[in-house]
Amino acid sequence: MRLTMYTDFSLRVLIYLGTKEPDKLTTIQEISEAYNISKNHLTKVTFELGKAGFIQTVRGRGGGIRLADLPQNINVGTVVRKMEDDFHLVECFDPATNRCPISPVCGLRGVLGKALHAYLAVLDEYTLEDLMFNKEGLREILKT
Repeated sequence: MRLTMYTDFSLRVLIYLGTKEPDKLTTIQEISEAYNISKNHLTKVTFELGKAGFIQTVRGRGGGIRLADLPQNINVGTVVRKMEDDFHLVECFDPATNRCPISPVCGLRGVLGKALHAYLAVLDEYTLEDLMFNKEGLREILKT
């Protein structure tokens, strides 16, 4: 299973925000510079994170973004599920586009479905706080 860059960037934004004081606002520009990621990509990511309720956005002069909840309340599995477009590991996972002729008699879908379930179950065991076990090291590297 491979996460999209979109989900990867989403998790990185949350980690960055998690290193900040809870009420301190951060700009997309700061995050862009810390990770050397395009500001345009991060703008799209932060918009979706806001829609999903993971971050709060404050508009206008002096505005920015911050976590909408404490890091220990933000579940990694939930973030991944919300930010990924789909989990179609192979063609037969999507009935609308499946053209594989062996689908009716193939066991691959069941095996990969079980693996996907296990993958997400592991992610569900962790929170954003768990990803930031070395908060001081993160702050030093990210210069937050």
